[in-house]
Amino acid sequence: MQVNERYMHGHHESVLRTHSWRTVDNSAAYLAPHLKPGLNVLDVGSGPGTITVDIAARVAPGNVVGIDMEPTMETQATGLADSLGRRNVSFRTGSAYAIDAEDDTFDIVHAHQVLQHVADPVAVLREMRRVVKPGGIVAARDVIYIASSWFPLLPGLQKWMDTYQAVARTNGGDPNAGRRLKTLAFEAGFADVASTASIWCFSDAEDRDWWGSAWSVRALESSFATQAIESGVATLEDLREISRAWEDWVQDERGWFAMPHGEILARK
Repeated sequence: MQVNERYMHGHHESVLRTHSWRTVDNSAAYLAPHLKPGLNVLDVGSGPGTITVDIAARVAPGNVVGIDMEPTMETQATGLADSLGRRNVSFRTGSAYAIDAEDDTFDIVHAHQVLQHVADPVAVLREMRRVVKPGGIVAARDVIYIASSWFPLLPGLQKWMDTYQAVARTNGGDPNAGRRLKTLAFEAGFADVASTASIWCFSDAEDRDWWGSAWSVRALESSFATQAIESGVATLEDLREISRAWEDWVQDERGWFAMPHGEILARK
């Protein structure tokens, strides 16, 4: 049964700008060697669909299904697939807690940056395990926000981290879920779990502008901002300070930011 929770980021343009950057190469490289032609794949929490359509290109003529709890994502992702002529992928609105599929349906079930946002990640992993075939793979990758590192050491960026951690906890999630993926998989009933790690790093001018400029807007206009104020975690002035810090970081040629992720390949 689904537990009360809220998705922190929402679907503001500044959020989708970063989410639409994601591909197999930059967000699921650990899974790439296992994506073979003819496999059927489920992508849980598929969002704007960029990873999903990339998976579909690699497993064709196998079929790929993407599900997301936000109905507008179904429309956007379907439009992306249509624009690319990718016919072996479809998108649906649905919950990770109750996947609309029979037992033992998919060869691979994948989730990127999903388990950090749910209040009961073990229940989600159990549901992913239910719909994967015997011998199939459940793959998940999540960030470890608390282990992120940056330079220069701007006070506003530390305030951003403190605020992010607090809002995520208030929403019922775990912003550092990446470090717990292996144990979560064991708790969900998997016995064969391989776990790795990888890092996003933003340093050159283009990457700093892409990441930091998006966050300077997200800090004030996305659901993160609304929820931070509603929960009493931050004031509007706090959020303005965070936004200015991201703008300063973008402009500083010394700017560097790294985000570590945990990854699992769990076999049923």
